[in-house]
Amino acid sequence: MKVKKFIASNMTEAMKQIRAELGDEAVILNSKVTHTGGFIGLFRKRKFEVIAAIDPQTSKNQVKIKEKQRPVPSKPEIKQNEKVNSNEIQKELLDLKKMVEELSSSTKNASFDYFPESIQKFLAFIDKQGIAAKYMQLCGEYLLQHWRSSNAEPSESEIFSWGRKYFEEKIMLLYTEEEQAYSKKYINLVGPTGVGKTTTLAKMAANAVIDEHKKVAFITTDTYRIAAIEQLKTYANLLQVPVEVVYNLSDFHQSLEKFKEYDIIFIDTAGRNYREMQYIEELKKVIDFRKEMKTLLTLSLTMKEEDIRAIIDSFQSIRIDQFIFTKLDETTTYGSMVNIMLDYLVATAFITYGQDVPDDIDAATPSIILNHIFEDEKR
Repeated sequence: MKVKKFIASNMTEAMKQIRAELGDEAVILNSKVTHTGGFIGLFRKRKFEVIAAIDPQTSKNQVKIKEKQRPVPSKPEIKQNEKVNSNEIQKELLDLKKMVEELSSSTKNASFDYFPESIQKFLAFIDKQGIAAKYMQLCGEYLLQHWRSSNAEPSESEIFSWGRKYFEEKIMLLYTEEEQAYSKKYINLVGPTGVGKTTTLAKMAANAVIDEHKKVAFITTDTYRIAAIEQLKTYANLLQVPVEVVYNLSDFHQSLEKFKEYDIIFIDTAGRNYREMQYIEELKKVIDFRKEMKTLLTLSLTMKEEDIRAIIDSFQSIRIDQFIFTKLDETTTYGSMVNIMLDYLVATAFITYGQDVPDDIDAATPSIILNHIFEDEKR
C-alpha cells in the first residue's frame, strides 16, 4: 500500500493533491489541522495535514476498507476449564436452537393443515415470499373468519384479495402525515456499505427539484472516500444545486446556517459496518441529530433478514424515522420488508429497483409494497 502525507492551506486543496497523485480510489487515513510560522503564537498560518493511501492491488472500481478488528486474547490467557465451559455452553445453545427450529417447523405445518385448502394455498404463497410464520398464522385466522362467514365457497381469487387486504391494513397503520417523505427540512440517509445511499439520495433530490420545485442542497459527511464525494458533486452539478463537505460537528452547523434559506437539505453519510457501535458513535460526532431532521435507514433487500435486524438494533441510540429498501430488482422475495416494518413499527419512505437517476424509485405506499409481493402470484 502506498501511503503519503499531503499538506495544504485548506481541505479542498488537499483533496486535489491526493486525487492528482493517488487517484479517485485513494482513502484518507487521518487528517488534522496544524499551524506554522508566526511570532509568539500570533499570525500563524493554518495548514491541513492529511495522510492518504492507495492499494495498487485494488481494482479501480472497488475500494477495500480495512476496518479495525477487536483485540482477541492470546491462547495462554484462556484457562482450560474456561475452554470446556465455553464449548459446553456453545453446544447447549446449538441444541436449543435446533429444538426451537424443529418445534417452529412442526407448529407451522400443523397450522397449515388446520386451514381449508384455498387458504393453505395463499399461506404457501406468502411463505415463499418470506413472510414470518407469526404473521402467516394471524393472517390465516383472519382468512378463516371470512371463509366461514361467506355464503358460498370463496374462490382462490377472493382468498388472495382478502389476504392482501389484511397486510395492507396492518401496514397502513404505520403511515401518518408525519411520515410523509419531506415532512422535515433535513433528510439524513444512513446505512451500511453497498446499499446505494448516494444514488438513492440523488434520486430523491432530483424528484424534489423536478417534480416538487423545491430549493435543494447537499451535505456529505462521507470524507473517507474521495470517489464518493466526487459522485455526489456530479449529481449536484447535474441538478444545479450546492454541496458542502463536512468533517466535524462545527462544519455541519456552519453548513446548516449557509443553507438556512433552502427548502430541503439532503445529508449523505459514509457507508460503514453499522453492526459495530463505534461507527454509530462516529456519526454523532459529525451530525446533530437534534435538529429538525428525518433520518432514513437505507437497507438492501438482498441482505439477510437477520443482518438487517442486527443493523436496526445497533441504531437504538439514534431515532430511525423511516426505512428505505433498495435493490428490489435483485431479488424475487419481498416478505422481509413486511416483517421488518411490522416488527419495528416503522414505515418505509422509498423503495428503489435500479441505478437510473431520477427513475427507479417509488414512494413506498402500502399498496406499492404489496404490489411487489403479489405481482408474481400463481392462482
